[in-house]
Amino acid sequence: MANLLVLVRHGQSEWNEKNLFTGWRDPGLTEQGKAEAKEAGETMKQAGLAFDVAYTSNLSRAQETNRIMLAELGQSDIEIVKDEALNERDYGDLSGLNKDDARQKWGEEQVHIWRRSYDVPPPGGESLKMTAERVLPYFEREILPRVLKGERVLVAAHGNSLRALVMQLDKLNQEQVIALNIATGAPIVYELDDSGKVLSKKMLIEREAH
Repeated sequence: MANLLVLVRHGQSEWNEKNLFTGWRDPGLTEQGKAEAKEAGETMKQAGLAFDVAYTSNLSRAQETNRIMLAELGQSDIEIVKDEALNERDYGDLSGLNKDDARQKWGEEQVHIWRRSYDVPPPGGESLKMTAERVLPYFEREILPRVLKGERVLVAAHGNSLRALVMQLDKLNQEQVIALNIATGAPIVYELDDSGKVLSKKMLIEREAH
C-alpha cells in the first residue's frame, strides 16, 4: 500500500480577488474561495480519500479551507496541526499593495523578478528560496515521517509554501519551479514509497492557476 500525501492551496482569498500581494497578511476567503474548498472536499470524498491528520499554516485562509474540506469529507474530528512554517511567502514591503500599483512604482521588470525569481526577495520579504528553507525542514521533520508510517496526510497551505514542497517531491530545478503555478482549491494527490520517492501524482481538479 502506497503512502498518501495530498496538497491543497487555499481557496481564493479576498486579496487574491483584489489582485493584492498577500504574504503573511490574513484576509479571509471569498465566497468563490469557500466554494473551491467545498469542491475540493467533495472531490476527495468521491475519490475515496480519507485522512488521519491535516497540516495547515497559521493563516486563516488556509485554516478555513482545511475546515471546509474536512467537513465535506466528514472528518472534522481528525488531528489538525497548525504551524507558521507552512505560511505563505512573506512579501515584505509589497504586502497589501495592488500588483499593478507595484509595477508602476518599481517597474514591470523589477516586480516580475521579485515575483518569479527563485532567490531574489522583495524589500523586507522572502524569496522562494528563503520560503523553501523554512518549509522543507519542517516537512522532513514533522510531516514526511508520519506519511512514511502509513498515516494519510492532508496539507492545506499556500501557493509558495506548496511550490517549495512540489519542487522537492517532483525534483524540479530552479527554472522549472519558477514556471510552476498551483491553482486554488485543487488537490494534488501523491503516493510515495517507503523511502519518500514519488510513485504517482494526480490532479483531482483542473483549475486555472492565478
